[in-house]
Amino acid sequence: MDRMTLPPEKPTSPIGKAILRKEGPRKLTGQAKYIDDIEFDGLYGITVRSTVARGKIKDIQFGKGIPWNEFTIVTAKDIPGKNYVALILQDQPFLADGMVNHPEEPVLLLAHPNKYMLEKARQAITIEYEKLTPVFDLEESLKGTTKIWGEDNIFKSYLLEKGNIDSIWSQAELIIEDEYHTGAQEQLYIENNGMVAVANAKDGVTIWGSMQCPYYVHKALLPLFGMSEDKIRIIQTETGGGFGGKEEYPSIIAGHAALLAWKSGKAVKIIYDRAEDMVATTKRHPSRTRHKTAVMKDGRILGMDIQFVIDGGAYATLSSVVLSRGTIHAAGPYHIPNVRIDAKAVATNSPPHGAFRGFGAPQSIFALERHLDQIALKLNMTPEDLRKKNFIKDGQKTATGQTINEGISMDALLDRALKHTDYHAKRKQFALDNTHKKIKKGIGFASFMHGSGFTGSGEKYLASKVGIQVTGNGRVEVLAASTEIGQGTNTVFSQIAADALNVSPDFVEIFQPDTKHVPNSGPTVASRTTMVVGKLVQSAAIGLRQTLQTEGYIKESYSEEELRQACIKYVKDNGDLKIIVEYQQPPGINWNDETYQGDAYGSYAWAIYVAEVSVDTTTWETKVDHFMALQEVGRVIHPVLAAGQIEGGVAQGIGYAIYEKVRWNEGRMINGTMTNYIMPTSSDLPTIEVLFEEVPYEYGPRGAKGIGELPMDGPAPAILNAVAMATGQQIKSIPMLPEDLMRASL
Repeated sequence: MDRMTLPPEKPTSPIGKAILRKEGPRKLTGQAKYIDDIEFDGLYGITVRSTVARGKIKDIQFGKGIPWNEFTIVTAKDIPGKNYVALILQDQPFLADGMVNHPEEPVLLLAHPNKYMLEKARQAITIEYEKLTPVFDLEESLKGTTKIWGEDNIFKSYLLEKGNIDSIWSQAELIIEDEYHTGAQEQLYIENNGMVAVANAKDGVTIWGSMQCPYYVHKALLPLFGMSEDKIRIIQTETGGGFGGKEEYPSIIAGHAALLAWKSGKAVKIIYDRAEDMVATTKRHPSRTRHKTAVMKDGRILGMDIQFVIDGGAYATLSSVVLSRGTIHAAGPYHIPNVRIDAKAVATNSPPHGAFRGFGAPQSIFALERHLDQIALKLNMTPEDLRKKNFIKDGQKTATGQTINEGISMDALLDRALKHTDYHAKRKQFALDNTHKKIKKGIGFASFMHGSGFTGSGEKYLASKVGIQVTGNGRVEVLAASTEIGQGTNTVFSQIAADALNVSPDFVEIFQPDTKHVPNSGPTVASRTTMVVGKLVQSAAIGLRQTLQTEGYIKESYSEEELRQACIKYVKDNGDLKIIVEYQQPPGINWNDETYQGDAYGSYAWAIYVAEVSVDTTTWETKVDHFMALQEVGRVIHPVLAAGQIEGGVAQGIGYAIYEKVRWNEGRMINGTMTNYIMPTSSDLPTIEVLFEEVPYEYGPRGAKGIGELPMDGPAPAILNAVAMATGQQIKSIPMLPEDLMRASL
């Protein structure tokens, strides 16, 4: 048998079955330890932050009445290595050194045995600034009148071109232009950020904490301390949600805790309270998108000219990657012969924006799907007919020139969604009722796709590794840096490994991510965990099975107990048994990073989301009455977890569309608590119906693709398209609050 051959799926396979969550009992019984549950004999740490948006630090004064000699105080001058957070660019300091570029920027650190003394001390510190002119708006940043970053305030730009957009305007029977805006959004994971550090020159630095990407933290701390890789160890503790909010920011907290531990010689714990977590850490990038579209009267789109701009905040962080996703998905699942997407990520003097579920795509997809409904309106076509006229089909090319060969019919997906929701009958009935009722009803939808895994050659360059080893009791253990943050990684990995080994998932254990013991399987982002890393888990498990078979420890067919005994005997005879596999890019993927042309993703997942809404024309409140998510995902590994991912993402999408508004003042979030940052509660949410379509992807484990990003892409345009049907108001900005709709309707 070929090393990578997987036997046919058996009826006993755990794939496609809703087995119990691997870590569920420990969480339910309280045995699972989150970072603030773990007791260390040491100090508590706290961060002193800037109070101005942009300025030079002139002086730092330590007020009277505080026993400062009892405190460990760290400034930029105490940093033993390089003062930058190693990510993509090296522009963001761990601690401000003479200059601040946004409110809440870390300036100095304090540690003390009594955590209640820390807040008193923080309030006793006064930082004097020479204020400089800040920039708070992306349009103002684009003008470049005030230079706040580089030569032109632009972190990154992409120009994506297909066909010849300049040649088609004279051929068009109608040209439709409009502008769309999306706001910032807070991730609001359940568990606040937190880290514990131990650090000294002899043993190096060890970090425990709540995080998505242990190797990001590892990478960030290497230059900070100037140590070799083996001297930096990162251990993920139980993590209560991330949604991208614990992708890059934990590197800063880990660095701060480690700097305090380094100087004090003691363990240091930093736990953000909710208010600090909300105002200081990253959020979704706000955006502005301009669409200019050339169409024929029969609905054929000749070309799209799209200008897509995101606000990156004060430092580059992951803005270039977020911009990339938004750019690639800006023309959606449509065959458009001529496309130009001019995309920019710009600097402003707000805290840096960062990763959030969907990663730029929700912004550009919102603009596209709202724009298409308006085109349909102007052509006197139905939204579904317009889309069917332009859906991409196998053999046609995306905006990046990628030929689609996935066997997906968006027409059939749309038909299934509209039939299941009784869309046409409801649209007709709502239109009749809305002529005389104060509560107007509407139904709308959005069509979209999302690539899984890193863009282009990203997975190839990352070269992720996963291991499987035999434990002392004869079970097998998955070694990966991919983290369980509530989405079900541990359970899905155990299903995939168990399927490959033909055992029950209980036979498989998952090693807690720890950079000393697990290989770098890459970050837990981009809907890559099941599809990309899961495939490596599958390959490693097959490798383990075939090693035991080749060396005669098990036969072609074996029981679970026979495998357990074989593992024990192998270790007794030969020592440890560990199989490490490395990612190999599937054939036929060609990507040009310079021109942004080629195969952006190995595969896409596809979706139609349908929303029903009610709008009270007295209060102008919008309520989502029913939501249906139809999603093609390759193969469903765990139906309950998969549906849960979609339900949770849709809930976040509803918040993004009509509830969650970050309010800014001079670059500072001023509604940074859970009482004035309004997110939907369970009573605000409708029934969320989830339907799956399965077209297996050859290079995913048992055909699986990514799931987690799409639920964030579709709700906002579907809801606002439904609101437009109910009220006739073409709102082009989210969040759409009652006052926005009232203002538009008066």
